[in-house]
Amino acid sequence: MTTSTKASSPLDLSTGPATTHASPALVWSTFIFAFLQSICAGVIAINGLRLAIGLGSLALSVGTGAAIVWFHSNWIRIPMVLFAFLGAALNLAIYFHVRHLRNRPASQWRQKPLAPDNLRKQRLQLFLSLATLLLVGVEEYLHFGFHHTL
Repeated sequence: MTTSTKASSPLDLSTGPATTHASPALVWSTFIFAFLQSICAGVIAINGLRLAIGLGSLALSVGTGAAIVWFHSNWIRIPMVLFAFLGAALNLAIYFHVRHLRNRPASQWRQKPLAPDNLRKQRLQLFLSLATLLLVGVEEYLHFGFHHTL
């Protein structure tokens, strides 16, 4: 009769670990330290981003004089202003046409109230279209004031 005896080591988990519960203070302190470490990593990443933005703006400011003159030339400025104006006008025309169709007496019987997110999207579309038209108007006014041409 031979019996084999196994030497029990501290890493041997075959007998099952004893269940112990960590104290709440230990759990919360590890969570707080992990949270503080993640804040620290975020601040370091933001500082690196600020450095990159600063260096990029410095590099751009060196050669922006010629780029601004090129970008503000009429061959690129006028189509951009026209596209912005036409896009905003088209958005407003569609917006008011949809409102007109919804308010017709013939369509009242099948009307469902607009969902809040759809109403919010329509208001945002209206606001952005009006803001675009306002900005185009201000740009043309200032351009005429500085350059005496549209």
